[in-house]
Amino acid sequence: QILSVFENLSLPMPKNQFTIGIVDDVTFTSLPQKEEIALGGEGMFEAKFYGLGADGTVGANKNSVKIIGDNTDKHCQAYFSYDSKKSGGFTCSHLRFGDTPIRSTYLVNTPNFVACHVQAYLHMYDVTRGLRQNGTFLLNTIWEGDELAKNLPNKVKKYLAQKNVTVFYINATKIAMEIGLGNRTNTILQSAFFRITGVIPVDLAVEQMKKFIQKSYGNKGEDIVNKNYAAVDRGGEYQQLPVDPAWANLPDDKAVENNDPAFINEVVRPINAQDGDLLPVSAFKGIEDGTWHQGTSKYEKRGVAAFVPEWNPENCIQCNKCAYVCPHASIRPFVLDAEEQKGANFDMLKTVGKAFDGTTFRIQVSVLDCLGCGNCADICPGNPKKGGKALSMKPLETQLAQAENWTYCADNVKSKQHLVDIKANVKNSQFATPLFEFSGACSGCGETPYVKLITQLFGDREMVANATGCSSIYSGSVPATPYTTNPEGNGPAWANSLFEDFCEFGMGMELANEKMRDRLARIMNEAIASDSCSAEYKEVFTEWINNMLNADKTKELAAKIIPMVEAAQDKCDYCKQIASLKHFLVKRSQWIIGGDGASYDIGYGGLDHVIASGKDVNILVLDTEVYSNTGGQSSKATPVGAIAKFAAAGKRIRKKDLGLMATTYGYVYVAQIAMGADQAQTLKAIREAEAYPGPSLIIAYSPCINHGLKAGMGKSQEEMAKAVECGYWHLWRYNPALEAEGKNPFTLDSKEPQWDKFNGFLKGEVRYSAMLKQYPTEAEELFQVAEDNAKWRFNNYKRLAVQSWGSVE
Repeated sequence: QILSVFENLSLPMPKNQFTIGIVDDVTFTSLPQKEEIALGGEGMFEAKFYGLGADGTVGANKNSVKIIGDNTDKHCQAYFSYDSKKSGGFTCSHLRFGDTPIRSTYLVNTPNFVACHVQAYLHMYDVTRGLRQNGTFLLNTIWEGDELAKNLPNKVKKYLAQKNVTVFYINATKIAMEIGLGNRTNTILQSAFFRITGVIPVDLAVEQMKKFIQKSYGNKGEDIVNKNYAAVDRGGEYQQLPVDPAWANLPDDKAVENNDPAFINEVVRPINAQDGDLLPVSAFKGIEDGTWHQGTSKYEKRGVAAFVPEWNPENCIQCNKCAYVCPHASIRPFVLDAEEQKGANFDMLKTVGKAFDGTTFRIQVSVLDCLGCGNCADICPGNPKKGGKALSMKPLETQLAQAENWTYCADNVKSKQHLVDIKANVKNSQFATPLFEFSGACSGCGETPYVKLITQLFGDREMVANATGCSSIYSGSVPATPYTTNPEGNGPAWANSLFEDFCEFGMGMELANEKMRDRLARIMNEAIASDSCSAEYKEVFTEWINNMLNADKTKELAAKIIPMVEAAQDKCDYCKQIASLKHFLVKRSQWIIGGDGASYDIGYGGLDHVIASGKDVNILVLDTEVYSNTGGQSSKATPVGAIAKFAAAGKRIRKKDLGLMATTYGYVYVAQIAMGADQAQTLKAIREAEAYPGPSLIIAYSPCINHGLKAGMGKSQEEMAKAVECGYWHLWRYNPALEAEGKNPFTLDSKEPQWDKFNGFLKGEVRYSAMLKQYPTEAEELFQVAEDNAKWRFNNYKRLAVQSWGSVE
């Protein structure tokens, strides 16, 4: 192969000896290069497509390969690379087509054609790297003509001119919105690819694309099929951008200076730019043991949302519900004191509440961190007197000035959470700084608002044992770590384990913590018994021992004890030992987090073992009713009638009632919650669970993209409300602490459901409507069974809630 390259280059063959080196894609920049150099042979066409996770780019390219492979004599090769984020993350499709067998590595490094489906990628990644002389570039952008030319980075323009690249652009995002496809730009851009490149006749491509649409979306309804047909037809609405030859001499883009940590600039940013494989081993000095710096996600500023919320202060009632439901902590309330107001150059309101006298209030969006789901705007109640919402979704480009406002608030406005009881109500909870922010979860994720809320309430002393699954991917995938610290440097400690042992993993953390705190108590008791310990020290040690299980009290006492023992550690061995264990003084909040696949299925044995142990751990089950991370397989949490992988004809067995099973122990706190249905009940359950001195289990309803919400994930909070309203999901709490007071430990928080809406709720999700489309007779039967099951459960909960405690009815 190497020798054939010399022949293709028309170079004299080396005689007797020559050196073969590893050269990037056999690109000899110092030598005259032929256009068709490729190890696959002559007539090779290579293409790269940069996309956004869940925008359909990968699926469309898989179909493209099948279309070309099935309808021509060409040889095909395809490879798809992704980053670790969920939908909304980076994807790159590598495609090759040739007249001869392809013998090459999978990655395409010298493409003939490059398509960039995300405008923001122009600044984030080197999308034109390797694009061949006289190649073709397609950009999905909201800009047109001169405005597009103005906004292209100099680096891109310079490359386009030097390589004589033909540039096309299309506003596929706008077209998709007009058609009703949301952010699914894939079909539009796939159509544009076939029309621009002509790799096969356009008429044939259109015909085959529509066949694949019928195959892919036929079971989802005629409406979806017709929308995708329209997308194919509108794929020809691209335009050509003239490339000015003068661009070839443009200066390099001005380097953006920052004061970010060296670790961010030297390690995190190169990895985020898909250049991590270029880093030397020495770059990872200091993190050889696997620990990673916290809070790195805040430096990404991806700016991948098409639309972001705009705040209208006139209609704001300062309820903070928008911040409460935000999956990414990218919209927050800020309270500014008199000094902080001086440097603020934006609209503010007088803060409501006596505790905030003299301060101003602002809802601020981080537009470059927002993923544009729209849940905040959807649940915003607005001001009834003004008749409008305080939030509305606007194109990202119109809101970019807000980035500076966010920077000011984040850097200069201190948290005012100390002025209120953050556990008292929903509004107050959002004055606490989230210690879980800007994760790589899907836009509109139903899981992350729960995870974020827990960090706001207990994050400064939280430890997390995380099961493998969605929550492990968006919580700790290098280089993005959304768990962060407060100004005092305290924040959640996080680690991940397997599906099958995540609960035991978390219990191990708790047991280790107990052992270390028992050692502290022993040392303090020895100090109290000794003659060398002063009365002041004995008093504070005694108080700590008596309150060692009280989180608030240990936090208060730690602030006293730490400076005392550090001051005396050189002359007192007891103080020296206590100082070495100072980080165990505050009672830790142990959380175990996993999905329904881990909790109901693979890790259930461990979960049962841990709650049976009686240890003070809190288990959060993020119930998506399906194995979300691995592509939507059925789990024991999948309800009857739902279509999922391994239940392609609809689940025939009803959902396991994990919560009710746990109540049979009698000493386990259990709750079922759904944030979108009752924000206050969610807060109350989490607060009660953490305060309960024993095992707790919270099962949180979490809408997922695998559900196929027809209204989109921007309605995930509303979907929770509908689920509870119709009786599909029920809210309840089982608190063993009430039994000690002679009260019924079971509280049913759901109202009597509106059962007539049950069937309509099912049909609003593709996992059910697809069943109706494919198996209409069986679907009606299963839907009725699902409703009967829901009624049976609710009536059982009602019986438990109203029975006289201590007697059997």
